[in-house]
Amino acid sequence: MSKQSVSTWFKSGSPWIWLNAGAVSISIVMVVGLLLLIAVRGLSHFWPADIMALSYQEPGGEPITLIGELVDTEVVTALRLKSTGVDLPSGQTTGERHLLKVGNRDYFGLDFRWINGSWAGEASYPEKIVAVERREWGDFFGYLLEIRQQGQTIASGDDAWAELQQRLDRSNKLIAQIKQLEKSDIGTINHGLEGLRLKDRKLELEGVVAGSVQHQQIEQERKQWNLRYADITKQLAVLNAAVNRDQMVIQISDGREVEIPLAKVVDIMRPNAMGVGQKIATYGREVWKFVSGDPREANTEGGIFPAIFGTVLMVMIMAVFVTPFGVVAAIYLKEYAKQGPIIRLIRIAVNNLAGVPSIVYGVFGLGFFVYFLGGNIDEIFFSASLPTPTFGTPGLLWASLTLALLTVPVVIVATEEGLSRIPRAIREGSLALGATKAETLWRTVLPMAAPAMMTGLILAVARAAGEVAPLMMVGVVKLAPALAIDTVAPYLHLDRQFMHLGFHIYDVGFQSPNVEAARPLVYATALLLVLIIIVLNMTAISIRNRLRENFKSTES
Repeated sequence: MSKQSVSTWFKSGSPWIWLNAGAVSISIVMVVGLLLLIAVRGLSHFWPADIMALSYQEPGGEPITLIGELVDTEVVTALRLKSTGVDLPSGQTTGERHLLKVGNRDYFGLDFRWINGSWAGEASYPEKIVAVERREWGDFFGYLLEIRQQGQTIASGDDAWAELQQRLDRSNKLIAQIKQLEKSDIGTINHGLEGLRLKDRKLELEGVVAGSVQHQQIEQERKQWNLRYADITKQLAVLNAAVNRDQMVIQISDGREVEIPLAKVVDIMRPNAMGVGQKIATYGREVWKFVSGDPREANTEGGIFPAIFGTVLMVMIMAVFVTPFGVVAAIYLKEYAKQGPIIRLIRIAVNNLAGVPSIVYGVFGLGFFVYFLGGNIDEIFFSASLPTPTFGTPGLLWASLTLALLTVPVVIVATEEGLSRIPRAIREGSLALGATKAETLWRTVLPMAAPAMMTGLILAVARAAGEVAPLMMVGVVKLAPALAIDTVAPYLHLDRQFMHLGFHIYDVGFQSPNVEAARPLVYATALLLVLIIIVLNMTAISIRNRLRENFKSTES
C-alpha cells in the first residue's frame, strides 16, 4: 500500500471507525466474561459436589482421616511450602496444596482446611457419607449410624437412611408451622397490644382519667389479645415438644459419634450416591432455597429473599416518587419558565447534582428526611409513641426518597431532551385548533415525550438499584426482622428498615467471620443483583417501546 493510499485511508476516517468498533467489542467481551465469571463462581456453589475421604499424616504426627469437599487446588513454590513445614524432593520447585471444606465447625473449629498434597493419601468417595445442612454452625459431614426417638434407637445401619427422610420431612413441616405462628399470629397479637398501649398513652396525654369508658374498652380488648396469645403459646409448646422428638447419630472423621436433633437440620443428602439426574434436581432445589429462603448464620447461610424483596420494593417506591417530580420539573423548565440566566443556572445546577457523591445524599437524607421531617411527623402524628420514633428513624420511605433525590437529575435531563425533540409546529398546530397550552401538553406533547421519560426512569432505576453508601444511613440493615409488607394494617410499612442486595454483598464479603464460606455467596448475590437490574430495565424498555409503537400507530 502506497504512502498516498495510506494517507487517503486515514483521511476517510475508516481507521477510527475500526478502532471504535474494536474498543466496543473488547468492552462487550470483558462485560460478558465478568458476568460468566460471577455466574460460574456463584452458581457452582449449589451443585452437590462429591465428598472425599482420605488419610492424612503430617511429619511426626499420627495419621488421621479427613472427610470433606474439595474446594480449590493451587500450585505453590517450594519456598512457600517450606514455610508451612513441607520439604519437597530434591530438584522439585513446586508442589500442590488443597483446600477442603471439612465442615463440623463446632467440633473442628473451622469449616475449611488447607492440606499439603505430599502428606495426603489416595482419596475415596464412599457412598454412605452424608452432608447435613444445619440451621446453625454450617454443614456437617460424616456417616449416618442410627435414628433415635427420645433417646431410643428406632433404626440403624441401612434402614436409618429411609427412616431419616420421613422424620426429617415431619420435622421441617413442624418447624414451618412454628415459624408461621411466631411471625404471623404472634406478630398480629404484638401489633394489637402495641396499638392498645398507644391508645392508653393518647388518653393519658389528653387528660382522660383512669377507669373511664375508653380505658375499660381498651382493657377488654387487651384481655382478648392475651387470651389469644395464651392459646398460641400452648400450641407452640405442643409443636416444640413434637419437633424435638427425633435425633440422629453421625460418626465424624475422627471417630466420635455425635447426636444431632432433627430440629436443627434443614436438609441431608448423600452426594456420592447420587446420579446426574438426582444432582440436577438437588441443584435446582438448592438454588430455589437460596432465592426464596431467609438468611442464617450472619448471612453466610440460607437464602436472600428479604434482600431481594427490599431491593425491588425500594426501587419501585423510588420510581413512584422520582418520575412525577422529574417530569414536572422538566416541563416547567422547558415549557413555562422564561429562558434566561437564572434558568441556565438552574440547568447547570441540575447537571452538577448528577455528579455529587452518593454518600453526600445519604448524609442529607439522614439529616433532612430522618431527623427533621421524620422527627416532626412523629411530634405531630405519633406523639403517643414517643420517645420511641416511628418515622424519625431510618426506614424504607426515607431510603426511597433519598434515592429519588439522587436520581431526579437524570429524569429531568432525559425528559427535557425528549421535549426538545418535539417539533414546535406540533405545539402551534394544537394551539391553532383551539386547545389550551395545558391541553396541548397533556394530550399532544407528553404522549410524544413518554419514551424519553421512560429512558430517564431506566437510567434512574439502573443507578438506584446498585447504590449502597447512602442506604447505609437511611434504612438498610444487616438483618431485618420483618418484611415491609405483611398482613397487618396498613400492610405496607414504610417506616420499617429493610435489607438490600448491595449491602448484603458488602456485609457478607467484608464483615463475615467465615470468609471461605461467604465467598461463593458474594458471587451468587452479585449475579442475582445484576439479573434483577436487567429485569427491571428490560421491563421499562418494553414499556417504552410499546409507547413508541402506540405513538407511531396514532401518528399514521
